[in-house]
Amino acid sequence: MNSVTHGGLAAVIGHSGGIGQAVFEALNRSGAFAEVIGFSRASDPGIDLLDEHSIIAAAKTVEKRQSDLRLVFDATGFLHGHGFTPEKTLKSLTPEHMAHAFAVNAIGPALLMKHFLPLLARDGKSVFATLSAKVGSIGDNALGGWYSYRASKAALNQFVHTAAIELARRSPEAVCVALHPGTVDTGLSSSFAKAGLTVRTPTETAALLLAVLDRFTAAETGGFYDYRGDPLPW
Repeated sequence: MNSVTHGGLAAVIGHSGGIGQAVFEALNRSGAFAEVIGFSRASDPGIDLLDEHSIIAAAKTVEKRQSDLRLVFDATGFLHGHGFTPEKTLKSLTPEHMAHAFAVNAIGPALLMKHFLPLLARDGKSVFATLSAKVGSIGDNALGGWYSYRASKAALNQFVHTAAIELARRSPEAVCVALHPGTVDTGLSSSFAKAGLTVRTPTETAALLLAVLDRFTAAETGGFYDYRGDPLPW
């Protein structure tokens, strides 16, 4: 991350997951930050996207540091688990599945933006990035299915776009974006990889995503991009 002022802070939300851990390690290796803080349910303080109080506590931990906050990377997300799998048909929809998907994929990241965006440095480049998914694109949806995941990621994209507009008034050089990481060899998506689809390691994915963020400027804020930095349709 050569494009941000060195010596600031970076925070990785969900740093115990596949992509989050790879991003956390890459940022530490970069030497661009005085400190890289990782948050997960097991960190101290712990962070749980279903509990706003834990998000507030994590934000206060960052706020107490002396260095400017230059990067927040949200690597959280929910596709399956807790007895839920992606729905192929309307008859598979349940209120419980939809509520959980929106809580983790949209509401949780929105609360992260609520409490972390005000902490980003006012001057110079700063970045908030969250993991979205290409299947959250309405314009690109030609296959259907995966209702809760698609809809919750589409909602996340709207939160990012709207928050970026507000953030720009406070921090004109800030970048606030949603990123599609591609298919990654993690517990979240690898089991759903189709034959012939490129599957990358978390380390490869982290390098690609951070390279994209490094070259982005305020001109890209509010957008939805893939791991190459190409814009995706809403």
